[in-house]
Formats: sequence, structure tokens, C-alpha cells
Amino acid sequence: MKNKHTVQRICVACRQIREKGDLIRLVRTPDGTLIIDMSAKKPGRGAYLCRKKDCWETALKKNRLEYALRTKLRNNERQILTEYGNNLTKENHI
Repeated sequence: MKNKHTVQRICVACRQIREKGDLIRLVRTPDGTLIIDMSAKKPGRGAYLCRKKDCWETALKKNRLEYALRTKLRNNERQILTEYGNNLTKENHI
């Protein structure tokens, strides 16, 4: 019996390796805008974050997201990501 390959990615905040489906992908599109990619298939430079509020706060405060995406976040993008992170739970619900 063949083992099914599971795709893994690293959270840019906590640096833990997780299955790709357990993380949220953020993308800097070719035109420079930042989006939350729920399909995880949009083109552009991507970075992954856990579904934990703490990881989102860390990624934004320590500029880890900017480094991973190789861009400077605009104020409105930072606000959108902060609001999205605030809607997540403190604990990891995976």
C-alpha cells in the first residue's frame, strides 16, 4: 500500500511545521496587493500562518509577514489582517 504524501508548510510566526490545509495562506499578488487566500492556489508570493490569534499577532508585530512576503504592509492591509487575526481563537483549534 502506498503512503499518501501530505504537503507541509511552516508558520512564519511560530515556525512549526504543519499540514498545508491546517494553515492560512496570505499572498502578495503580482500587482502588489495582499490577500488572504482561502483556496491556497492564487498566484503570487505566499506565506503561511496558523489559525491562532497569537501567531497572527506575532507575524504582524515582528514584521515576519513583511519579511516572508518581501513587501511593506500598507496601513489598510495591516488593519484587515489584525481584524482577521482578532476573530481567531487564542488556542489552536486544529
